[in-house]
Order: sequence, then C-alpha cells, then structure tokens
Amino acid sequence: MTRAHLDKQPQDVAAMFDDVAAKYDRTNDVLSLGQARLWRRAVADAVGAVAGQRILDLGAGTGTSSLPFLEAGADVVPCDFSIGMLTEGKNRHPELALTAGDATRLPFADESFDAVTISFALRNVQDHEAAMREMLRVTKPGGKVVICEFSTPTWTPFRTVYTEYLMRALPPVATKVSSNPEAYVYLAESIRSWPDQPALAAELQQAGWTKVAWRNLTGGIVALHRGFKAP
Repeated sequence: MTRAHLDKQPQDVAAMFDDVAAKYDRTNDVLSLGQARLWRRAVADAVGAVAGQRILDLGAGTGTSSLPFLEAGADVVPCDFSIGMLTEGKNRHPELALTAGDATRLPFADESFDAVTISFALRNVQDHEAAMREMLRVTKPGGKVVICEFSTPTWTPFRTVYTEYLMRALPPVATKVSSNPEAYVYLAESIRSWPDQPALAAELQQAGWTKVAWRNLTGGIVALHRGFKAP
C-alpha cells in the first residue's frame, strides 16, 4: 500500500488517495467522530453559493463536498488530482462535472469563478503557497476563497490530548476502517506540521488575498479561513 511523506511528492499523494478512495468518506466520518459532516456544512455556509454562481471545489475527491453547492443551484466544478477519487466520485455522483487538475497549475482561465474552496486538501499540496496564488488567479474580482483545514486547537490542555490522539489512537482506528491505514499515519504527521491559524492567514495575504480572517471549528481542530480578491 502507498503512503505519502512530508515532502508531499505529487505522485505519492495521488497514489495514496487512489488507494483509499472507496472507503474515504466513511473513514473520515468514523475518525472525526461524525464532525466531518458538520465541517462540510460550515464550508457551504461560508461560501454562501447561490444560483447562477460558478464555484470551484478543489481537492473535491469523490465530490461529497460539492453537493451542497449543486443543491444551491450553483454551477460547481469539483477538481482533484487523484484519478481514483474522481472515478469513485463519478460512480456515485454522475451529475457532477468532476475534473482532473493540479492545484498549483489549474486548468482554468483567469477570473473564471465567483468562489474557490478547498477542504482538507491544501495541506497535501507540495507547494500550497503556489496553490493559493492559483486560486486567486482563477477567482473573479470581488470573489472569495474559503479554506477548511485541520489546524491548532486553541486550548493548550486539549491540544496535548489531541496530539496524542493523532499519533497514538488514530492509526489503530484507521486499521479497522480504512483500506490503507498507512495513509492515516501521514495524515497525523501532516496535521502536526501544518501552519497554525495566524500563519496560514499571513500566507493567504502574501498570496494576494484581502480581508483575510478565520473562524475556529471544534475548538480549533479545524479552522475556516476566508479571503477576498480585490475588486
């Protein structure tokens, strides 16, 4: 079985997600203790898609995260670079326009989307700062970005418990429910090495996004970052 490492070689990351595609959504629900669905709803609310808008959902995997935008009447483009995830998604959701693409070299024209969102996938991009610049490029002036990603718990005692869960409890649980438990060792490692909320906000600003802010979910286990492209 394939797992990625913290150098995040694209071929390794893609192969790892190909391996876990069939059970990915179910595994996430189990490992997040059901919070994953609440986080997806928070993303949909933050994007606030309406009929007639065009939304880019990066790192969309099987397309589960794209469904709220479709239900809102928006034209949603789910994009991912794991062919295995896209294939699984097409089997489940043939109504979605699933598209293969690399977040650092998006196959879309400048100023194509009213909003761009990425959930639990920016952390897996080798050059996530380049991805932030690409997201800005394809967003219309006045449009927004919403990033949902694992982050740093705000309460220090809980942060310690959470870190222990990631490194000790998560891999054994993943062994029971995932088709590739090693992928969840990478998950734990990548979460621990990811920038905290202020650091990610600063990177968004450096990429050119304005009015950058964030909101913590589940005590900071997850954070929603938002920014706008200048009109």
